[in-house]
Amino acid sequence: MKDILNQLIEYKSLDKTTAKEILMNLTLGKYNQSQVAAFLTVYLMRSITVEELEGFRDAMLELCVPVDIPEYDAIDLCGTGGDGRNTFNISTLSSFIVAGAGQNVAKHGNNGVSSVSGSSNLMAHFGYEFTNDIGKLKRSLDESGIAFLHAPLFHPAMKNVAPIRRDLGVKTFFNMLGPMVNPSFPKKQLVGVFSLELARLYGYLYQKTDKQFVILHALDGYDEISLTGGFKKITHLQEEIVQPEDLGLTRIQPEAIFGGETVEESAKIFEKILKGEGTKAQNEVVIANSAMALQCGKGYNTDDAVGHARESLESGKALKAFKRILELK
Repeated sequence: MKDILNQLIEYKSLDKTTAKEILMNLTLGKYNQSQVAAFLTVYLMRSITVEELEGFRDAMLELCVPVDIPEYDAIDLCGTGGDGRNTFNISTLSSFIVAGAGQNVAKHGNNGVSSVSGSSNLMAHFGYEFTNDIGKLKRSLDESGIAFLHAPLFHPAMKNVAPIRRDLGVKTFFNMLGPMVNPSFPKKQLVGVFSLELARLYGYLYQKTDKQFVILHALDGYDEISLTGGFKKITHLQEEIVQPEDLGLTRIQPEAIFGGETVEESAKIFEKILKGEGTKAQNEVVIANSAMALQCGKGYNTDDAVGHARESLESGKALKAFKRILELK
């Protein structure tokens, strides 16, 4: 590891094979905590390359516990986190709206590292029991249209890294990897990323796959559509800048989508929105992100996608999907 660290500190990069080997060794506990922390910190100070990201991704997928559910044609909605904006759980809310609109969802989630409340913190708060039992996950999809995949259950090798990430308390390249390593290997994916540079890296990697994908980055720094300004949208077909008005939605102020200081506060906001008691700004932000997922999953045009997302939220279909997943044992 000493030689690798020296190589990286000198701004040299790793090839795909070396990157994969290092990450496998790292997650299998072959390096000490100080070495792992140093390795993670290097990537806070210099950009990751496409080959490095690809190697890291391949290692994670090789070590994961796979979830074989191709018959559900599910989509994943996932953000990298790490934008430092502490919004409410937009991608998690959007997942239930998308499920309520008739598109199956395989939601890959984890506890928050750089924010107050990750999707797993939120689901645990509501009493959801995480599982990697394939029968239970299929039943969840059958009855609620969504399966929640709590990352630690499917990436057991990450137990060696999790405490170090938690102690560091800042985004690392594992934030970048999260959306790429869904153990159900979905063919459809909505990904929010915290920088334009990462959006381009994702674009390069996803173009090599057979995925239908939408990559989003708000130009003012959010890892999702914030409606505080324009956003970059990259798909397997094109790349464009989209403004809130292009979706027929209103531009908002950043404080309108603040997520609270605790998991409890975040959960209250989440529940209010699902129950139809959210503010106009909160509703429109989740509708915007849900619409992009429905475009990806169902092939809707923009107006129809926004309409289906709005109907799922306002009719209570999204709330019904959420209540049902909590009832399943």
